[in-house]
Amino acid sequence: MLPNWFNKWNSDNPTNIYGPAIAIGVVGGAVLVAAWLVSANQSSAVDSLQTGPRGTGMSVPKFKSDLGEPDPGIAGYMATRSDPVVPQGGEELAGDARENVPPGLEGLTVENYDRLLAAMRQWTGIPDLFEDMDNYQTSVGYTMIGMTQNLNENWDGHVNANAEVGVTCYTCHRGQPVPSDVWFDISPVNERVEGWGAVQNRVTPLSSYTSLPSDALQTYLVDGESIKVHDLDSRVEGVPGVDDYPGIQHAERTYAFMNYISNSLGVNCVFCHNSRAFYDGAQVTPQWATETLGIQMVQELNNDYLIPIAGLLPENRLGPKNGDAPKAACRTCHKGYQQPLQGTNVIKDWPELATTGDPDYGQ
Repeated sequence: MLPNWFNKWNSDNPTNIYGPAIAIGVVGGAVLVAAWLVSANQSSAVDSLQTGPRGTGMSVPKFKSDLGEPDPGIAGYMATRSDPVVPQGGEELAGDARENVPPGLEGLTVENYDRLLAAMRQWTGIPDLFEDMDNYQTSVGYTMIGMTQNLNENWDGHVNANAEVGVTCYTCHRGQPVPSDVWFDISPVNERVEGWGAVQNRVTPLSSYTSLPSDALQTYLVDGESIKVHDLDSRVEGVPGVDDYPGIQHAERTYAFMNYISNSLGVNCVFCHNSRAFYDGAQVTPQWATETLGIQMVQELNNDYLIPIAGLLPENRLGPKNGDAPKAACRTCHKGYQQPLQGTNVIKDWPELATTGDPDYGQ
């Protein structure tokens, strides 16, 4: 079929055609598989939440596959809910019929107290909660109930910023005696130096696994220092970081804190800030005000409720480096979502935790 000269040339110059053919087949197969993954599964398809004017890059992108998966904690909470029992008058009260009733709950009917106690034991993973007055968990639990009521009663602007959702023990605990995503002071992270060098250039969970400072949560959520990046005026007299205007180290600490907030809520910078003027409080999104209020709220939680219980806790519950009490931050409640439990209303069934006064059973 082919000319003799061609057959002779092939015979004199043998060539391995299998290697290139296999390579072409592998590459072609990979292209087909990639095309199928993109077109059929759409595993990398994204959706976005627009947070500002078009054309400014102000959006929070999310994989559609992630958006389709609810927070697994929601199912855990729904398994513990029960309807409150509206008192009719004349019922026996918990303070008269039960032992070790937490302060403020003595006036509940026995039926409502028992259902709340059963739920709190499930929420915290402590099956004998409040049974033993000598158990440190009883004293800590009393404090935590007061903290929860305070959150619902006095921090409505953050807790219920979009709609009534409230918080309960489950919001943080998720069935565990110690909530996940609590934090301890780990400074200094560099023992052989002092100053700024002692709190940075070490990859830690508190620095979101970067070389940024690891003391941002301590500085902003306990010490209450103002968040600073730079001075808006050029050639300011004085020494940065000393003469009442921020230095580059303050900016690094701020970035560490902002990075932590973004990861805790599963968002990016422009969820709160305007991409054209990060520094300008007059051009931020509504979420900025909610987050600012949240920072103040967490400062109060840490200083008024969590740090003071250090004396009640056993040694194994204290920080490994400085022996401090576990403290809260954004991720302790949010767990990577914009709203804890994705905005599930957890307080409607538990009016006993909504206020320090008499529960509102909707009578």
